[in-house]
Amino acid sequence: MKATELIDHPAIQKTWEESGFGDMTPIQEKAIPKVLEGKDLICESPTGTGKTLAYLLPIIQAIDPSRKQAQAVIIAPSRELVMQIQQEITKWGKDTGVTGAAFIGGANIKKQLEKLKKKPHIIVGTTGRLLELMKLKKLKMHEVKTIVVDEFDLMITHEHVKEVREIIKSTLKERQVLFFSATLSPETSRVAEELLQDPELVKIDEKLDQPNVEHLYVYTELRDKIEALRNLAHFKDIKALVFFNQLDKLSEAEEKLKFKGVDLEVLAGESKKVERKASLDRFRAGKVPMLLTTDVAARGLDIQGVTHVVHFDFPTDTKQYIHRSGRTGRMGASGTVISLVSKREQSFLEKLGKEVDLSFNEKTIHGGQLKDPR
Repeated sequence: MKATELIDHPAIQKTWEESGFGDMTPIQEKAIPKVLEGKDLICESPTGTGKTLAYLLPIIQAIDPSRKQAQAVIIAPSRELVMQIQQEITKWGKDTGVTGAAFIGGANIKKQLEKLKKKPHIIVGTTGRLLELMKLKKLKMHEVKTIVVDEFDLMITHEHVKEVREIIKSTLKERQVLFFSATLSPETSRVAEELLQDPELVKIDEKLDQPNVEHLYVYTELRDKIEALRNLAHFKDIKALVFFNQLDKLSEAEEKLKFKGVDLEVLAGESKKVERKASLDRFRAGKVPMLLTTDVAARGLDIQGVTHVVHFDFPTDTKQYIHRSGRTGRMGASGTVISLVSKREQSFLEKLGKEVDLSFNEKTIHGGQLKDPR
């Protein structure tokens, strides 16, 4: 379905064409009409399927630029995701008269108060900072018509849910609430029952049917996996996201690879904000061949041009495999997914192949290339 069939704002249509986008993705086709109707939604769609635009485009279309006040609030779990959403607001809001501003913990509050004085239409931020601004009576929520909770399965965990609840309940009863995430959590229905009104579920089934993405495995003993990564790092023009299940293994790989002279970056949950930004910026700019990360640390981040996804630790289930693998082959580009599997993990690979109807080709790493085993 073309964007013009769902969005009738000329400036948004123009930006869509300038971006070189074709048809809308399934989540955009299903969610946009419902957002425009004012319905409360719970949307589940895999990483890389265009969730941000599925809520952002109808929100921008519905905003009245002449009313100088916050009309929509978007809550996100991390600084990077907040800044990423703000970039999209700037891009799609141009020529519409709709403005946005980002508010994150740790940033200078005086500068953020200056941003609020400009009366942005869309507020995007982390829960702690938004609540701080509300308590200072600088962020007035009574005019807010729509609240989005992005990556809501992370946002309704024990540490965040109280703050999310407080923000949503500060708006008027007629509000619209949208939950968007790559996965549903067992807590979803309980929190939705409390905070949403007759929500509709929009669920996009997870598939691995991208013809432009190759799924491979490299057989390697556990003790040799770090050496396999070292060899991969020397591939020409590689931009690889490497996933670990455990932080201690990630730290061990980082230390050993750096000792061997591999230039890389790390994105882990406990990294300081400045470090995280520097790591992401270097990787995004293609200055390092690899970014080592965990599933939680990489959630929601849109990183363009990832050539390879590497499963250092084999995923715990099919969903995890699909979400990780969706990081490459975006927008029609070609990509490669490599699973480093030990003897014990080969049975998991076979089981996963049956579950997702996928056959994995075995390769070896030799001379800066992936080759068929002899």
